[in-house]
Amino acid sequence: MTVVTIEDLEPGSPDAGVPAHFGDPMREQRLLETGVGLVDRSNRAVIAVPGVERASWLHTLTTQHLSGLSAGEGSELLVLSPNGHIEQHALIAEDGTTAWLDTEPGAGAGLLRYLEMMRFFTQVEPRDASAEMAVLSLVGPGAAELFPDLAEPRVGAVPGAKFAAGSVPAQATSRYAVRAFEGGLARRVPLGVDLLVPRSDAPAVTERLGVARAGLWAYEAIRVARRLPRLGWETDHRTLPAEAGFLAAGVHLDKGCYRGQETVARVHHLGRPPRRLVLLHLDGVATDHPPAQGSAVELDGRAVGFVGTAVRHHELGMIALAVVKRNVADDARLSVGESAAAIDPE
Repeated sequence: MTVVTIEDLEPGSPDAGVPAHFGDPMREQRLLETGVGLVDRSNRAVIAVPGVERASWLHTLTTQHLSGLSAGEGSELLVLSPNGHIEQHALIAEDGTTAWLDTEPGAGAGLLRYLEMMRFFTQVEPRDASAEMAVLSLVGPGAAELFPDLAEPRVGAVPGAKFAAGSVPAQATSRYAVRAFEGGLARRVPLGVDLLVPRSDAPAVTERLGVARAGLWAYEAIRVARRLPRLGWETDHRTLPAEAGFLAAGVHLDKGCYRGQETVARVHHLGRPPRRLVLLHLDGVATDHPPAQGSAVELDGRAVGFVGTAVRHHELGMIALAVVKRNVADDARLSVGESAAAIDPE
């Protein structure tokens, strides 16, 4: 089997350490859209949070409603700056003794540092578990068939501006079913099923599953087409949750105080975040290479946003997630480098 790693193609990429593809990225994309493929995402950082007060503690520190988190449940959360800008994003899975947080490659140290800083006298013991546990992802409609006992992921609708207090259920806004699997956990998520398994057992687990492999390039193409944002790709140092598509799955808008809550509430109730996440179609006439992360999105020669993740999709062609100014019209004639770009209005 041909294995091409991320670092073979993108030296210095934050995603180094996992396969980019196995010889045919387009075939792998089709597999993830129509069947099921196994994607190695073991470069993700993992933080373990054991301790009897972990649920209530994480509830107070993050944007998510986690006070009632119990065994067999998962969700998503954000850590914000005092001004409401996104600093961390993680998925969480609870096994009854430990809350497991997995986040982007390279982001684990910052998340752990924040958690340790906020321990005080709370009965929790956060630690870096990246060397212990690895994330593998089963992606595609066939993933649910392999884990029929895991309920479909549920993500609540974002309430309208000036909603009545108490109208948002006192529970996590995204709820992902979790169960024990191969010494670790299986968590149902929007793209399939994430497996959090002992790192030393990951090769054996992969072999036992017997599922065709797909690389991270295929995973990213599916993610972009689904408009799912990624910390560090669709965010910059001043991104607010409402600007980059994190609000529904990661933020409970009617819970107690947490760092940055005032900004989140003000922006939501005014109903006008400064920027928004969009899917761009790029013409690919002048170049067949997707633009780099951070490339300027321009309107009449003026920068109005930036590209997050750009990919070549097997059906849609060259597409990208981008964050642009709120007042950029859906029919605006945009450009990214040498490529003309158009917003997909959903």
